Amino acid sequence: MFRDRRDAGRQLAQSLRRYRGPDTLVLGLPRGGVPVAAEVAAALNAPLDIIVVRKLGVPYQPELAMGAVGEGGVTVVNDEVVRHLHMSEAELSTVAARERDVVAVRALRFRPDRPALSLEGKVAVIVDDGIATGSTAHAACGVARAAGAALVVLAVPVSPADCHPEHWPEVDEFVCLQRPEQFWAVGQFYDDFGQTTDDEVVALLKLAAAASAPVADGEAAEQGEPVRHIAPERATVDEDVDVPIAGTALQGHVTLPADATAIVLFAHGSGSSRHSPRNRYVASVLQEGGLGTLLFDLLTPAEEGHRSNVFDIDLLAERLVTVTDWVVRQPWGAPLQIGYFGASTGAAAALAAAAVRTRQIAAVVSRGGRPDLAMPVLDKVTAPTLLIVGGWDEMVLELNRRAQRQLHCENELAVVPGATHLFEEPGTLAQAARLARDWFVDHLARQGSVTV
Repeated sequence: MFRDRRDAGRQLAQSLRRYRGPDTLVLGLPRGGVPVAAEVAAALNAPLDIIVVRKLGVPYQPELAMGAVGEGGVTVVNDEVVRHLHMSEAELSTVAARERDVVAVRALRFRPDRPALSLEGKVAVIVDDGIATGSTAHAACGVARAAGAALVVLAVPVSPADCHPEHWPEVDEFVCLQRPEQFWAVGQFYDDFGQTTDDEVVALLKLAAAASAPVADGEAAEQGEPVRHIAPERATVDEDVDVPIAGTALQGHVTLPADATAIVLFAHGSGSSRHSPRNRYVASVLQEGGLGTLLFDLLTPAEEGHRSNVFDIDLLAERLVTVTDWVVRQPWGAPLQIGYFGASTGAAAALAAAAVRTRQIAAVVSRGGRPDLAMPVLDKVTAPTLLIVGGWDEMVLELNRRAQRQLHCENELAVVPGATHLFEEPGTLAQAARLARDWFVDHLARQGSVTV
């Protein structure tokens, strides 16, 4: 449907021509939405900026937003959610203060040498590379309205057919090129959906600012000249690897973006492997967030033939620790912070390994996991831990609640509505992947250097 984000931006711009004018401001949602927005801004001859927002998630259900915050102290509160859940002003203030800090850090990262452009009285065209759950886009529209935008236009290349931003009160118009019934993830509609790096976002903003800057005396301005683009940096490491272990080797694949400061090791569960489409999709979402990934098999093919090995948490955790040690010995691995992503029984292995390497592991995420299988050591885990469970996976949800009560570290339980154990329902895996990405980005970036 789209060759890449640039192609999507050019096509999207054709549907936004009526907004060409001096009062229009194009805002990209970092990171993936910015290359799309850059093409739109160039076609509309409009300034390009980013809109940095954070949802205010309900503490015990982070995916449910009770509001949002943006730059400049802008805060939007969903009074209905706050009243319904009886959230106190103190609880709301605590979450808002934490998320404002994240907004400030991200804004400075992308726009280090200038403030945000004012939205007061502007036509704010908010652009992303696609909508999965719509929660971030919804928050962005609310923040833009609260920041004084006279008109809010949400524009994306693709969105699920059952997502209706045109009904959001914050949106004056929703422009979308494709709204397919069969929707699994945004990336399935792109031939090239590689990661967008921080450096590319910064470069696109600088180029757009230079293109719209006043022309010096004696220089001729070429009006409407498209913004030049810098191709996204490719991974410095993108290869199959063999991790030596006990006279044999575990097979895996490592992908490390050029600017990555952290890597996430995947511990899959029973019946899965490094080739799992679900794990590979989640890995691609993490890579888009600037994170390195290592997908590997915890067991050799011969060992996988014995079903008991799949539930041998001690063995799986020992293997994960061995792979972790191997990573830090690699030339590319020594400076990286490390996180674990576990699914099913792999989540128990990840938590058990994190309980051993408390000074080395900076964050853990479990998706549809069985943390209860690591119950004896959960109180020793110090890494911030996110437990993601499908709302319809009732038995595993209860097991996660029991396990959460044993965790003494920073932790959250996120329930994805309408999802079963494998997150096969439309949009649910994308939602889980974004939750994992945000958790890792926030907590790995927050950590200092790690001592092994």
